[in-house]
Amino acid sequence: MSLKASEAPEDDDLVRRARKGEELAFSQLVERYQRAAYSVAYSVTGSREDAEDAAQESFLVALQRLDECRNPERFAGWLMTIVRNRSRNLVRRETLRETDQLPSAARSKVPTPDRVAETAELREMLEKALAGLPEVQRQIVLLHDVEGWKHREIAEALELPSGTVRSHLHFARKSLREALGNMPGAPDQERKIQ
Repeated sequence: MSLKASEAPEDDDLVRRARKGEELAFSQLVERYQRAAYSVAYSVTGSREDAEDAAQESFLVALQRLDECRNPERFAGWLMTIVRNRSRNLVRRETLRETDQLPSAARSKVPTPDRVAETAELREMLEKALAGLPEVQRQIVLLHDVEGWKHREIAEALELPSGTVRSHLHFARKSLREALGNMPGAPDQERKIQ
């Protein structure tokens, strides 16, 4: 039986338990922040595969350095700093060895060729639009709009004022609307992103 949100242990409790060697406690932290770590890593790397690698590597580093987390109640911010740093390191390493991207159809599990092409085209448009944003705006958009984090949570994790997070989110969305509206194959102006 799963715990209700109000019964879920706080981060600081899980960190303290994990420091004592309780594997389940760290596993709960991983489960809680896995998607957010991936989103932040993706905002830096721009690649799904690299984001998965960076996020996984970040959790290993966090486990090894858990005693260095000075404020266990701010575990999310501490972890996201590790994720950003690991992601940047991965990008630097990857620029040394460029690899070809797999064809869209090879990645898709959608059965029809039309759907495969449509999904690949949409994904490419979104990735290009996200890549055009400053890194901090990509992180905020992915954490807020994809992961469902609240402005306050993002502010704490990225160590920014809440008003700055709101401002970045506003301008990021505006830039995305403009970028997606100007791309070939974009829907008519009437159907632009809200």
